[in-house]
Amino acid sequence: MNNNRFADNRAWFLVLPATLLVAFSSLIPFIAVVNYSLQIVFNMNTHSFVGWSTFHDALTNEEFRGALGRQVLFTAIVLAIEVPLGIGVALTMPRSGRAVGPIMVVLALPLLVPWNVVGLIWQIFARGDIGLFGAFVNNVLHINYNYATGSVSAWFTVVLMSVWHWTSLIALLCYAGLCAIPGAFYQAARIDGASRWAVFRFIELPKLRGVLTIAILLRFVYSFKVYAEPLTVTGGGPGSSTTFMTEMLTNTAIGQFAYGKAAAYGLLYFLIILLISYVFYIVLTRVGTSEGDQ
Repeated sequence: MNNNRFADNRAWFLVLPATLLVAFSSLIPFIAVVNYSLQIVFNMNTHSFVGWSTFHDALTNEEFRGALGRQVLFTAIVLAIEVPLGIGVALTMPRSGRAVGPIMVVLALPLLVPWNVVGLIWQIFARGDIGLFGAFVNNVLHINYNYATGSVSAWFTVVLMSVWHWTSLIALLCYAGLCAIPGAFYQAARIDGASRWAVFRFIELPKLRGVLTIAILLRFVYSFKVYAEPLTVTGGGPGSSTTFMTEMLTNTAIGQFAYGKAAAYGLLYFLIILLISYVFYIVLTRVGTSEGDQ
């Protein structure tokens, strides 16, 4: 029994060198950030130790709390749209036939576009004067739309851009999960006369628990550290309405040269992502386990 257990765990030795290399290369920058977070950095040669006061200042800073609030709101909106939409797209895709390949290629195209290029595409596409989408909204729908001057328009553009870019990820993951469901489950459902909703509720959704957990965690992390897309389109504006955490950190470190404050912001940002990801994982796995028991 012990030999079998050792044989099952030998695969971990194959990834151990890469794991140690990544851990070592990440540890040194992390230690530097922790060191900077406890100091006021006047220049690279002049530091002043201030202890935990930088973290207290960060938690009471309106700029930090405002950027964090906008980040949480943006993540909640995109997850609420992309997860159901991705599942719906996956359910409508054919499981076999010649159309599967072209459909998957088209669906994966947005994922192949670099983040900064996505911003450039939407910067032109959503312009109210020459952009196809912006001109359509202004001239055909007669809605005052200008992401450069209107906060609502800027938020709508950033959210729509994220949905266009990342819904394919959830759809493809869910499609892979659906294809892995044995046909015997569907055959039994047809024999029992189960409705389409019952098939989704009691067969497909429980079987998608694993891929949905991965998809939601990936989208949460990606959306919570979004940077290039909104920066390219709105520049964080109008005002600071679309200034999210990553841009605020960049402005603090590079624009204001406040490395100590930026390091404290970054550590808090990292801990928040880690905590929320853990909560997501616990909730999703417990919900899936309780549904499986039923």
